[in-house]
Amino acid sequence: MPGTTRLFGLILIVLGVASYVLTGRASVTALIPAFFGAVLLICAIVARANEGARKHAMHAAVAVGLIGALAALGRGVPAALTGDPTRPAVMSQLAMGVLLLIYVALGVQSFIAARKARMGR
Repeated sequence: MPGTTRLFGLILIVLGVASYVLTGRASVTALIPAFFGAVLLICAIVARANEGARKHAMHAAVAVGLIGALAALGRGVPAALTGDPTRPAVMSQLAMGVLLLIYVALGVQSFIAARKARMGR
């Protein structure tokens, strides 16, 4: 799971930086996906560096992912339905929301598999 977390963190950082640059650096809020990505990346680094903290780091990462998905989709979906869904901000919010939903689903699957493996011992 730390590898998946690192990958999604890097993708979100790229999304945030690209959104910021492609919108002419008009608003720092375009970097929000990058901030969430940085948190995921830090969690992945902690999980790899400290075996004892791995479980906590991955749970924190998935919690951050869920909060980010809800926030991004909570703003992106209504904006897409009532306005122009091709606006860069809306597209970035929707992309972040979908990416984080996928990440959370993968995290939950990983947690279930780890629990089953522990119980099967």
